Amino acid sequence: MFSIDGLTDVICCGGDTWGELNRQILAWGFLSKFDLWLLAYQRACAHVTGTFPPRNAIHSQTLHSLLSLQRSVLRSSFKWHDKTHQLIRNPNDAPFTKPVSKTKLKAILESDEPCFQDRVVQEVLLMVLEPVFEPRFSGKSHAFRPGRNAHTVIRTIRGNFAGYLWFLKGDLTELLAYVPSDVILSCVEKAVRDKKILNLVKLGLKESGKYRIRSDDGNEDLHKEKKKKKKKKGATKKKILKDNEPKPDPYWLRTFFNFAPEEAAKVPSYGHCGILSPLLANVCLNELDQMMEEKILEFFQPNKLDSIWKDSINDGCHNPAWPEFVPSSGREKTRKMDYIRYGGHFLIGIRGPREDAVEIRKEIIEFCERKFGIRRVIHPTLRYTGNGGKIVSEKGVGTLLSVTASLQQCIRRFRSLQFVKGDKDPEPLPCNPMLYSSQAHSNSQMNKFLETMADWYRYADNRKKIVGFCAYVIRSSLAKLYAARYRLKSRAKVYKIASRDLSHPLRESTNNSAPEYSDLLRIGLVDAIEGVQFSHMSLIPSCDYTPFPRNWIPDHERILHEYIRLQDPKFFCDLHKSIKFKGLSLPQDQISEIVWDYKTLGVWRYRSSDGKVSKDDSEKIEGAL
Repeated sequence: MFSIDGLTDVICCGGDTWGELNRQILAWGFLSKFDLWLLAYQRACAHVTGTFPPRNAIHSQTLHSLLSLQRSVLRSSFKWHDKTHQLIRNPNDAPFTKPVSKTKLKAILESDEPCFQDRVVQEVLLMVLEPVFEPRFSGKSHAFRPGRNAHTVIRTIRGNFAGYLWFLKGDLTELLAYVPSDVILSCVEKAVRDKKILNLVKLGLKESGKYRIRSDDGNEDLHKEKKKKKKKKGATKKKILKDNEPKPDPYWLRTFFNFAPEEAAKVPSYGHCGILSPLLANVCLNELDQMMEEKILEFFQPNKLDSIWKDSINDGCHNPAWPEFVPSSGREKTRKMDYIRYGGHFLIGIRGPREDAVEIRKEIIEFCERKFGIRRVIHPTLRYTGNGGKIVSEKGVGTLLSVTASLQQCIRRFRSLQFVKGDKDPEPLPCNPMLYSSQAHSNSQMNKFLETMADWYRYADNRKKIVGFCAYVIRSSLAKLYAARYRLKSRAKVYKIASRDLSHPLRESTNNSAPEYSDLLRIGLVDAIEGVQFSHMSLIPSCDYTPFPRNWIPDHERILHEYIRLQDPKFFCDLHKSIKFKGLSLPQDQISEIVWDYKTLGVWRYRSSDGKVSKDDSEKIEGAL
């Protein structure tokens, strides 16, 4: 606790000391707020059970357990991954009515499944630390951050990376797999000085020696696959869900998740930090982002004869969504560099001589080796793109980047999901997981998948080609499934009866006494059958070339930036003086006047900008008196 006199002395010392003290008080105050812990519990329950529980539905015993967890954290007695002394339990866990056997207890203690109370503490730390670091992060990073995703990276590259001669592609995924704990703590301590939070992060990093990359592509570990192979093959039984067990994701959503690129599938997991690990990875990589932003400003040398960058680094009157060919050689060349990062991968564009590009490459490698202990950073070598452009004028040659989706990667993903077989000429396979679903349900599920894929590839130049291939695979897979289900022997017969988009009803040829589909639909006994989308290339939307703002930042970052500026005492005092000088009133002053009027008179005296009271209000005041 801080005394009033000591607090006054700190305020008088200067802005830096006051900022450090303010961060400590805010962090300690947030950990003391029970509403924050209650929200963290609700979010943890939503992750485990699939439903967000309302406050009035939480049992009083659970609230007492949550209060005990909060006290243990504030008293520094909390231990990560402590399965023998769980202060709050998973809502899906059944209560222990009988003593646990030694074998089951050993299995529980040796399992890698995180504790539910760890998840609650991680949610609290994330809600406290994310607003602190988010405005301090560079605008060049786009992974593991709210409001930024792979689409913002693609649109930024298309708009800002035209006209560069050299490109450097860096890989720092090794940093997502392992980072020394002292490196993470040194980066966190630059913005957070609260000892309780630092101790929690430090214990979470050092409790476990396992640093791994958590993959979200749905593939299991090798040892689990070996165990499955050892099991005898038998008849598959339908899984019966427990009372509180959440329903699995629909088939189309699980299928789409497996199409995530390698960069998006790699999520860091440091020790017991769990969902806090992506934020800690960004805190470390922000050091590289800040260094590159300084290099960009130092490297920039404008030229008045340049067609775009004439005066400042943010010049450019062209359309950022479809860049012009920028002259990249000759006397009219401006030296410029740009940088962008998504997770552990970054891209650097350099417009200048090769010697400068080699020097920048060397400096990045030395910085990563000195700061993070990573040696192999950039691969492959420099890429020269100057002779890959087209001559558009006598001023020189320019380059134009194209953002295309990989068809081979799409084929590999479909092959892993057993939709196709083969590489060069893939052959569609029947969609066996939808064998026992109706035609209407199967078509609607695959339509949701195709709509999501079309939105995922909306900024790819070859959007029509890649989405058309996905629609061909899905439509052919469903046709083979229907051919086997309704005994039609071939896809041609399915297309002949159900049409190209599979919208017409199919039924078994042996069951001629069944009522017509139109009659069942009119009665309401069957669902309407949707046609499979994108059956023709003309129905597939084109690439979205909407211009992307150059210095775009999400709205929540703007608010956080303004809040940080208000934390500066000098800026706050200047703002307060300007408001008083202009005769404006603060919202706090106006609220206090309203409260005072209602307390003394029972009505609110509305005052105009010149301080006069209106006639209607004066009449109300006289009547009240």
